[in-house]
Amino acid sequence: MQTVQDVPALRAAIRGWRTQGQTVGFVPTMGNLHAGHQSLIKLARARAERVVASVFVNPTQFGPNEDYDRYPRTLVQDQAALAEHDCDLLFAPDVATMYPFGPEHSVSVRVPQITDTLEGAHRPGHFDGMATVVCKLFNLVQPDLAVFGQKDFQQLKVVERMVRDLGLPVKVVAAPILRADDGLALSSRNQYLGAEERARAPLIHDTLQKMRELLAQGHPWQAVEQTAAARLERAGFVPDYVAIRRAEDLAEPAEGEREGLVALVAARLGGTRLIDNLRLD
Repeated sequence: MQTVQDVPALRAAIRGWRTQGQTVGFVPTMGNLHAGHQSLIKLARARAERVVASVFVNPTQFGPNEDYDRYPRTLVQDQAALAEHDCDLLFAPDVATMYPFGPEHSVSVRVPQITDTLEGAHRPGHFDGMATVVCKLFNLVQPDLAVFGQKDFQQLKVVERMVRDLGLPVKVVAAPILRADDGLALSSRNQYLGAEERARAPLIHDTLQKMRELLAQGHPWQAVEQTAAARLERAGFVPDYVAIRRAEDLAEPAEGEREGLVALVAARLGGTRLIDNLRLD
């Protein structure tokens, strides 16, 4: 596997593949890779002849009180994991490469409406930063397809909306959530959990399953949200939101609507913020 940090080297490698008529799959990450990321690489490998991954901790998608400075940087381990899983090229730029005029003076991409709720409401500016860096990476890599995990469900929907609205020639591929044996969605932030917190954390997934059961029994979606939030609070979680939304656009469902819905949770356990979701079909 080749590792490059500058744009000319990235484009030269991809240009060589293009001259051979090869397709390119792309997996953007912030590093600190785990088995969930590896499943994205595997899916990209199944869909394309060449696979590019990026590792870039993007400063513009972190709020002032979030964990940008302590976000784990593990490039050497990430390189080894990507090579082991048959990635062809790693793009690992620094901040100056991605933001040549500085993050505060960067052109910004905003995807309206779908970013105003849930994560967007609790993390102002997060999706502007995410959409901006993904748009930049798409422009630099120019992949045929890009793989995103469904654990960050709203992020996936924002990227899909951006690609469609800007007419970007990239197919967005959604990868299933990878979970530990006890149901906890794999995340780089799980390592922040203490032993007792890690034992409690799977209750989020269990609560999402209960939400699906209650909705199938005919309970109003608003009541299901309230019941689920109270259950998490009793277990020591501090929910940011517990929501049932239309999967297509994250709008609130109409009364009696049952098809095409998703349940989403963001909750703090100790000092760690966890997110998860479950389709309710």
